[in-house]
Amino acid sequence: MKDLKTVMSFTIKDMIKRKSFVISTILILVLIVIGFNIPNIIKAVKGEDQGDKLLVIDRQNEFEGTLENLKQMNLGYDIEIASENYTDEQIKEKIDEEEIKSALIIEPENQTIKVRYLLKNTTMMEQVPETLQRSIQSLYTNLQIGKLGLTQEQLQSLTPNFNFSLEQTEEQKASGNVFAMMILSLVLFYAIYFCAYQVSSSITTEKTSKIMETLVTSTSPRTIVLGKTIGIGIVGLIQMILIVATALISAKLFLEPGMIESLLDMSNVTPYLGIITIVYFILGYFAYALLYALTGSTVSKPEDIQSANTPVALLAVVGFYLSYFTMMNPTSELNGFASLFPISSPFCMPFRIMMGLASTTDVMISIAILVVTILIIARVAIKIYSNAILNYGSKMNLRDLIKMARDKNA
Repeated sequence: MKDLKTVMSFTIKDMIKRKSFVISTILILVLIVIGFNIPNIIKAVKGEDQGDKLLVIDRQNEFEGTLENLKQMNLGYDIEIASENYTDEQIKEKIDEEEIKSALIIEPENQTIKVRYLLKNTTMMEQVPETLQRSIQSLYTNLQIGKLGLTQEQLQSLTPNFNFSLEQTEEQKASGNVFAMMILSLVLFYAIYFCAYQVSSSITTEKTSKIMETLVTSTSPRTIVLGKTIGIGIVGLIQMILIVATALISAKLFLEPGMIESLLDMSNVTPYLGIITIVYFILGYFAYALLYALTGSTVSKPEDIQSANTPVALLAVVGFYLSYFTMMNPTSELNGFASLFPISSPFCMPFRIMMGLASTTDVMISIAILVVTILIIARVAIKIYSNAILNYGSKMNLRDLIKMARDKNA
């Protein structure tokens, strides 16, 4: 136990002292603060204007003055209703001189009403904004209905209030905001993947500096593997907590009240979910970190780390995307499989818990499968590590690794 603590302490101090770790952490925190300040930066640059200036022209007074109601609809534009009938050339000149951003020209054509939307530059995908289309159509419909002299009750019968909702037939109904859950899954993937990657980098670097020879002579390979894995995991967990705390504080300080709630439904974020998320972070990290410890011990030069880690990196990406894309259909059998499959369960199961789709039994089975997988990986990784750690030759091939894993004397 003393040797384990010594290796852990050494690893933690080594990680914290690295310039790459310090700089990347500071950069991430600064980007988070800047990201939450983007609305304030835009407001400071553009001022307090309501939005881009939109000139609306009704050539034949088809709307009989009702277009003024557009100003009360909060469409995101600084709307100006033209008091004179500008020609197309005059409108284009106003747009070119940036007096206005765009213009909406309404004029009759045969038995229809033509609405032209003028911009300085357009793309192939550019269309008339749907909000403007709906608002213009609604105003004209109300104008024509009003001419019929209908009572208030008759008007309400023509435009009833529909309340659409989406429900599922499962006993446990999916709830919460999928966007928030995808962010949670992405944060977990970042934390697990990049922290675990540091294990192989650390092992290979120490082999190059001959520090490993000193460690091997003073303690067992098993202690080295576990100590380095736990040490880097602790640093990674602290980094993740720091990032999440900075994001929450920045959101509280810099965003307008209610903005986060309008984007993310945080009603299902409970202490239980927080504990489960940390548990899956730890277990997922151990699974991938031990695999990276294995690959890191098979090479002796830092420049070979990338190629050695490629199979594990691909495995991590497959696990992440398996959980990420099944979120689109959380009640599917594939999503249930992803929450049990050990390479994807760390990213998927917290999502299912947040959605209210995972029972306590499901969670226990998922954790049990993940723990058994970690024990198997640990046994193989430590055995290969014990044989390969003092190898300073070329990169080992798959046949060498299989031979080491079967070696009963290791």
